[in-house]
Amino acid sequence: MKEFLNEVAGQTLLRLVSRGSAIIAELLRLSAHVPAVFRLDDPAMQRKYGNILFDFKYLTNSDLYETRIEQSADLIDIDQEFRENHLEILRRFYLLFESIFKYIKDFRHYLQDLEAGVFIQLTLEIILMNGDGKQLMAESLYLYGVMLILLDSRIEGIVRERMLISYLRYKGQTELPHIDDVCMLCRSTGHSGLPGTSNAGASSSASSSSSSSDKKGAKDKYPDDYFARFPVPAQVVSMVIGRLRSDDIYNMTAAFPLPEHRSTALATQAQMLYVILYFAPDILHNQQAVMREIVDKHFPDNWVLAYYLGFTVDLSVAWDSYRAAKMALANTITLPNVQSLTSKFWARVITVRKEVRAFLVEGVLVEEYILDNIPKLLACLREANVTLRWLMLHTNASNNKKLRDLVSTGSESGKVSAAATAAGQTFLQDDVLALLLDLGQLEYVLKNVFQALLDSKQAKWQEYQKQGS
Repeated sequence: MKEFLNEVAGQTLLRLVSRGSAIIAELLRLSAHVPAVFRLDDPAMQRKYGNILFDFKYLTNSDLYETRIEQSADLIDIDQEFRENHLEILRRFYLLFESIFKYIKDFRHYLQDLEAGVFIQLTLEIILMNGDGKQLMAESLYLYGVMLILLDSRIEGIVRERMLISYLRYKGQTELPHIDDVCMLCRSTGHSGLPGTSNAGASSSASSSSSSSDKKGAKDKYPDDYFARFPVPAQVVSMVIGRLRSDDIYNMTAAFPLPEHRSTALATQAQMLYVILYFAPDILHNQQAVMREIVDKHFPDNWVLAYYLGFTVDLSVAWDSYRAAKMALANTITLPNVQSLTSKFWARVITVRKEVRAFLVEGVLVEEYILDNIPKLLACLREANVTLRWLMLHTNASNNKKLRDLVSTGSESGKVSAAATAAGQTFLQDDVLALLLDLGQLEYVLKNVFQALLDSKQAKWQEYQKQGS
């Protein structure tokens, strides 16, 4: 097969993934500037705007709500003022919501074209055998999942509904051809984020608010129903998960060759698996053998991961309601295993920091020494980064207080245990910060030296040619 990225199918999928990243960036920008008026938390705002801001109950009897406004001069003035002040921000939010719908619509259309043979000699199986193809296919599905997670956690459901109804009232349905699908995608889930995620409880008002779309028992089916609103073909999800289970799609084991660093090497596709598995809830609920394989490969020594830049999830909490996933993760979060991992990584902080500081002694990192000791330096950098990553995730980002205290102090009570003190173990966040600073300095020095060597490579080569001629 020719280079996948040079073909129409590859270019189409690459543009789709690029769009996905841009949509998430816009979502994060806008979610940080949600007008407080749409939450109606303040009693004064509730009194002033409560009669012109509606959730999806408006759709069941829009004439009744509009008549109430038209019969009151005060409400007409307030509604007009609100429209002038918020129409532009409402437009941006609506375009965001619509772009998420168009993303999944285009992705599903791409899969249909692939199945119909529009891309000559290309099938899903062939794309997933290609290095670039399997990366892009997995990323396109993963990014859609991230959009759904961040949409529900960063912009509360009741806020989304009020924004959509306000924009619909001001623009009219004829100007919004996708409004029905956008409303279906964005209707409130009754939750403020997935369990175990870093910002699941960021807006408490969202969890306490209710809307017309909330249903009894929704908690039991969340987020399964949410991810199934615009489903991806089950075969596609299954094949992508299978590729992530079996392959190192980013070839990261070359950068982290040691067996004990495997979970770090596979961290990128582990975060993708966490998100994509929500499109296949049957695996999380019932397929224990598959979940055991996933956990043994990706989560044998970790249970907290960053599923997107700046956003973390604690699997001990996130998978608690999924029987197969919970049973598979049980071996990782047993007390002896957590204690063993805690002791190992905290002990590494001291030893690795000593190695790093030894390299930073003035006069050590000269060109000759660096070129002669590249494997040793890289091994130190790997060990330091793996140690820092594990400790920072499991001490600061964990939502499980019992496990977080155990990692932070060596004790479930949150206090440093006597046994740990007697053994000379220290659990100081300052040590982690000191290692982080020292490691940053070492990487900075090495980067500058290597950059200088690369910049002078051609000049030295020409000089040695002249000397040899």
